[in-house]
Amino acid sequence: MNNNIMSRQLYSAIPQPITSQPTPEMKAKAEVYHGDEICKEKFTFLLTQIGLPDGLLSLDDIEEGGYVKEIGFVWLKHKKKKKKEHKFDNILVWYDTIVTAYLEPNRIKHLTGVKAKEFLVWISLSEIYVNDISSTKLITFKTPVGLSKSFPVTAFE
Repeated sequence: MNNNIMSRQLYSAIPQPITSQPTPEMKAKAEVYHGDEICKEKFTFLLTQIGLPDGLLSLDDIEEGGYVKEIGFVWLKHKKKKKKEHKFDNILVWYDTIVTAYLEPNRIKHLTGVKAKEFLVWISLSEIYVNDISSTKLITFKTPVGLSKSFPVTAFE
């Protein structure tokens, strides 16, 4: 076997570092979309494909979005460099100008750029997943320190 081919195969088997920004290499491999309407359409479709509710994406003014299918990496970039706040079940949610994550079935991992306000404190979210083990499907939002809060999936449909 050619050494070049072997080294490429070995490299592709090594887990890629978790990033909070799309690198030029990632963008070269990604499906990239421009404009609010097409980004919302594509990302809503992606969410439903991995088993998450389609109402989870509540962002506006999306300038660019991308999806690197081979590693599940996604990003959304807003037109304006300002915070966005939305209310879900009386919890404020803040979105940074760039939101990144890795998608897996029923799960968003390594989420960056999203915070929730609970008891006057802004807390970063790092993971979102749907637990369909019980009769009532729940969506859980998890922080980097392991704290979590669950809601009925119907709140996001």
